[in-house]
Amino acid sequence: MSKKRRQHSPEFKAKVALEALRGIDPVHAIAARHAIHTVQVSQWKKELAERVPEIFGRKPEFDAAASLDREKELFEEIGRLKMQLEWLKKKVGALGD
Repeated sequence: MSKKRRQHSPEFKAKVALEALRGIDPVHAIAARHAIHTVQVSQWKKELAERVPEIFGRKPEFDAAASLDREKELFEEIGRLKMQLEWLKKKVGALGD
């Protein structure tokens, strides 16, 4: 008989890790409340504590000028593809006659 591992959502992991990081309740109480092993709670807590600085250290990935340029390119490509599609429809229609 094989045991199936439970899969926890990232939201659940974050909730449990934040609860453990706050330190209001001991890790064993949090683990019991959520029906998971205390080692798992400690691992999630450690990972959260290590990765929090990454969140605040990132630069915003949004570049307005690059986004507008990319949008313009995509609209031009849509226009070209629409023209090609209309041309192909006319050719197929002419062949069917």
